[in-house]
This record gives sequence, structure tokens and C-alpha cells, in this order.
Amino acid sequence: MVDETHDAQRKCWVAGADGHLEFPIQNLPLGIFSTPGDAPRGGIAIGERVLDISAARAAGLFDGEARVAAELAAGPTLNQLLAAGPAARNALRRRVSQILSDPAYAPLAPRMLHGAESCQMHLPLDVHNFSDFFAGIHHATTGGMINRPDNPLMPNYKYVPVAYHSRASSVRASGTAVRRPNGQRKPPDQAAPDFGPSRALDYEMELGVWIGEGNDLGMPIPIGSAGRHIAGLCLLNDWSARDIQSWESAPLGPFLAKSLMTSVSPWIVTAEALEPFRIAQPPRPAGDPAPLPHLLDDHDQAQGGFAIEFHVSLLTPAMREASEAPHRLSVSHASMLYWTVAQMIAHHTSNGCNLLPGDLLGSGTVSGTQPGSEGCLLEMTRGGRNPITLPNGEMRTYLQDGDEVIFSARCEAPGAVPIGFGECRGVVMPALRL
Repeated sequence: MVDETHDAQRKCWVAGADGHLEFPIQNLPLGIFSTPGDAPRGGIAIGERVLDISAARAAGLFDGEARVAAELAAGPTLNQLLAAGPAARNALRRRVSQILSDPAYAPLAPRMLHGAESCQMHLPLDVHNFSDFFAGIHHATTGGMINRPDNPLMPNYKYVPVAYHSRASSVRASGTAVRRPNGQRKPPDQAAPDFGPSRALDYEMELGVWIGEGNDLGMPIPIGSAGRHIAGLCLLNDWSARDIQSWESAPLGPFLAKSLMTSVSPWIVTAEALEPFRIAQPPRPAGDPAPLPHLLDDHDQAQGGFAIEFHVSLLTPAMREASEAPHRLSVSHASMLYWTVAQMIAHHTSNGCNLLPGDLLGSGTVSGTQPGSEGCLLEMTRGGRNPITLPNGEMRTYLQDGDEVIFSARCEAPGAVPIGFGECRGVVMPALRL
């Protein structure tokens, strides 16, 4: 529910927080940070600073349910806090919002606030499982047309939120460099595959979903209550080696082309912070089948989407050397997703599969229908056939060593203070020589 923590008139005594493009007091995302010489622990982003939850707790600023929630956030991961459910997160959020809006607490700033530039961000959760969906229909259609012009979408696409089980062990926080993978490649003009560095390394702009409360094995989550299990969202880069992927995917789908690494933005923008940015799921095109009953809920159709705009930028070594700003490659929107997050959760558990606190879901690449709204280079260059030209004259079909990919996003809605996610970025490192 929208409450006093979303009030556009609420001001914060932390310098620079009011009007901050990403982390005003109306956001208050959760993360795990450390300062030099100290252990990782829970924090909350506010402007260009990080609120140390443990330090605020030691100062006696929490009581009741908020105190319990602060204790759950004191360790090196936020799994326990997310497992406690929405009430615990909301109690912590409301109390922190109260503290940061009351100037009487400003004298405690030296004890509980750290400059963001001095903090190292870590993965916010111990990721048990990572499932990656394929809910971006425009990405699915364009990618399918590149490989199957006469049959771009599989028959099940509009009935099933298609997904595959990806690799949790290689999920990393933003800023971690990605190593170009080696693998088997078979270009069309070769009779047999060879082994070597990927020649078609790509990014995928996705929405990441953090699971809070889980479910027992054998007990599906009904579509009507699936939203309760969304703890928060992040930005997700599903790094993809397209040449390895095209060779290995038949018949069981992606494997080594995707498991090299997955980057996530380190702050969890909570479900509570996102309440003002809920929107209706766009109606399906005429002729498309309605979701089956276990995937259809009126409230989810009316409120299951998110007003989130995604930006993808590229910084090449030459641009970095010339002190040039990153070049924006594309802009897309979460409303382009064919399935809601609640539908993904309901489908994931419909066979009784159990989700765990800290599980990560990827939405699939979020792309639009217009040039400049593609969520990956595969679409933008039509499988490498149409190179793009950057403002400095450089050309790209896929990523080159030293390229840095930067994701950002912004939530906007009438009457609400805009909020952001922080960046999800990574530099491509050369492949190991084997």
C-alpha cells in the first residue's frame, strides 16, 4: 500500500538526498556493504550515503518489529530479513523513513552514515537458485526471426512463461569484470566445431526479481498471492556468448553460453518502494490466447506491471582514453514484458517447485518494438549482420575486450517522487589462453 513513506512532500535531513535521481527518501533500497576493515552488513541507500543498519540499531533507534527486522539485517546477507516477509521489511522501512525525515536525528549522522564512495557493495543475498525467464516477447520475436524467419515464436510462448534454470554460483554484484568465455563454436561455413574465445559476447538487459518468502515443496503459490513473495527488484545482465549458445542450445537450451556470469545491481528496490509505480499489464493483442486460469488474476492484470524505464550504455576503451561519456545504446520499458512477475512465480511453482528466500528470477531481455529499444546486441545488429556505428566512429557487432556495459533504470509515475536502482555495470576481460 502507498503510505507516508511515499509522500512526495517528505524531506530528508541528509545532504543531497532530496531530489536525488536514484535514492531519495522515498526509495530506501536494501543492500549489503562494507567499509575498510569492517565486515559486510546491511545498509540502506540514501542520496550519496549508506545508512548502517547495525550502527542505527546500536544507537537504540529501533524498537518492536523494526528492531527485529534490523537484527535480521545485521549479518552478511539479507536472506533472513527477506524470509520474514513484507511486514518485517515494511516495519524497517517506515522507521528508517521516520528517522531520516526528523532533523532531531541528524547529530547521529557520523555514527550511522557512510559516504557511498567509501563503501564496497556485495551481493545482497546468498543466491540459492537462479531461474531466467523469456518474458520479453519483442526480444523473443526478433531473436526468433533471425534464426527462424518463418516461425519466430514457439507454439507454447503465449501459453507458458518460458524459463530455464541458470547458474546461481556465477551471479555477481555490479562492477565485477566478466571474462570472455572459451567454448565450442561452429560458424555456418565450418564443417565441424572448434574451441576458442567467444566471438559474439553480448549483454541482455533484464529485470531481476528477488524472492522473499518461499513456499513448501509440493505447495504451489496461487497467482492471487504470488505478489507477496516479491521482496524487490534489481537490474540484471545475463551475459551471453551467442556463438556458443547457437551451437549448444539444441535440444536442451542454453548452458555454458549463459553460466559464465550474471551481473546484478547491488541494491534491492523493495516491493514497498515500488507501490506507486505499479501499472496495469498491457492488454494482449487481438487473437492472442488468454492466460490459463492458474495464471490469470484480475488484480494482477490491473496492478502487476511496473513503470520502469531501462537504459543501456556502452563505454569503449577508446572512449575511456578520450575521457568521453558512455554512449547510450537503447531505452526500453518494463511494460514490454508479456508476462507479469506474479505469473512467473505462479508458473514456477505450479508443479510444486519450492522457492527459497534469496532466489533470483530474471525476466528475460526487455526490448521494445522501435529501433533504439533493443535490449541486446543480437537484436540491434540482427545477429551481427548490421554493425552499429558509435559517435566516435567505432563499430560494433558484439562486445570487444575492454568494453564496459552499463545498465540504469528509473521509475516514474504521476504524483510520485522518481526513484532508481543504481547501476549494473561490468567490463569485458580477455579470454584465458588455454
